[in-house]
Amino acid sequence: MQLPAQLLHRKLATHKGDFGHIFILAGCAQFSGAALLCSTAAMRTGAGLVTLGVPSGLLNAIIKKKSPEVILQSLAQTKQLTLSPKAYPQIKALLNKVDVLIIGPGLSQNKSTQSLIRRLIRIVDLPTLIDADGINALCGNLNLLVKNKKRKQIILTPHPGEMSRLLGINIKDIQSNRKEIASKFAKDYKLTLVLKGQHTVVADCQRNLYVNRTGNPGMATAGSGDVLSGMIAALLAQGLTGFRAAKYAVYLHGLAGDLAAKGKTQIAMIASDIIEKIPEAIKMSS
Repeated sequence: MQLPAQLLHRKLATHKGDFGHIFILAGCAQFSGAALLCSTAAMRTGAGLVTLGVPSGLLNAIIKKKSPEVILQSLAQTKQLTLSPKAYPQIKALLNKVDVLIIGPGLSQNKSTQSLIRRLIRIVDLPTLIDADGINALCGNLNLLVKNKKRKQIILTPHPGEMSRLLGINIKDIQSNRKEIASKFAKDYKLTLVLKGQHTVVADCQRNLYVNRTGNPGMATAGSGDVLSGMIAALLAQGLTGFRAAKYAVYLHGLAGDLAAKGKTQIAMIASDIIEKIPEAIKMSS
């Protein structure tokens, strides 16, 4: 698959702002790695700027490990080192300065944090990717996706287990009807859905449908989904529609995984190996 020309051919007179500023809300004490993987993948896939918002107590650990290119934003935290509802004013102010929001990777299912996530989904007016614990916050609250009249493009990236919780149906039923379920959900909630797994399905409310054929079982490893979220958001920030950003990112993510597996083997590969192969995957798709 060849990537669109707008990604491959950059004008000479450009600056980092031309390629989008992504704000990522991610991480907690147990899952700081999700924040690191997501932000690094976004930078590696071409985003001009990435700001990573994390609970203040994670700063020291994150600073030591994060990509030096990523901007770090300290946010109010709960006693459990998760994002606190007290961070809302800080986050809302920052939303006015960025182009794309990612909410969810490693945020935890802390009740206060989940409440903050829902409050943000109610008011966000930016293209937004919702993943992991962002999706968990929507369980039983799917009406929030249509109640926000200011919302722009929304992308949801559930794996089958998360999709099962969202819809309250059996995982087997989802896996038996992946294309139909993804398409109906995208239409009902007017968004782009990325139903992850073997042959990831991307569907939107305009009846566009893509079934991916890249990737391998070695990608069933912690953090792989966080990498994909960063990649999708990066393409969204560079001007692609939600469907096209998801389609191309899913393809590149799988191709990078295939390249990683050649060198590391499926058994030994980890999520950061996928990030390392993103440039080669892009080059092969140019």
